Amino acid sequence: VREGAPSPLADALIHVGDRWTLLVVQALLAGPRRFNELLEEISGIAANILSQRLKRLERDALLVSRPYSERPPRAAYELTAEGRELAGALRLLAQWGARHALPADAPHHAACGTPLEARWYCPTCDHLVEDEPELEMQFL
Repeated sequence: VREGAPSPLADALIHVGDRWTLLVVQALLAGPRRFNELLEEISGIAANILSQRLKRLERDALLVSRPYSERPPRAAYELTAEGRELAGALRLLAQWGARHALPADAPHHAACGTPLEARWYCPTCDHLVEDEPELEMQFL
C-alpha cells in the first residue's frame, strides 16, 4: 500500500467504524427491527444516536427502511445483502473480544464443544493463508 493511500480497512471504518454502528448491524442480523425494538435491544444507545446511525447505514446502502405506518411515520429496518456481509467481520470481532475478555463466551462448535477459529482460505488454491506478508500488505 502506498504511503498516504487509503487502505481497505480505513475505507471500511469510514462506514462502520464506531461502536454503535456495529451493534446496530448485529441487532439487525436476526432480521428486521423497528426503531423501538432496536432501542431496547442495544443497551445504552440514545434515540438520537440510533437515528443518526440508521440514516447513515441507509445512505451507505447497508440497510433499508420499510415504512409500516404513515401516521405517525414509522419504519422497520432491515440489512441489505451488503449489510449482511458484515456478519463475518462481527463474528471475528466477537471471537476476539470473547477470547480476551470472557474465554468461556468464545464461540464453540455445537457438536463437540471445541472453540472455533477463523482462518483465511483461498478456494482457488485450496490453501489456508496464514501469516503471509502479502495478506498483511493487501489487508492493511
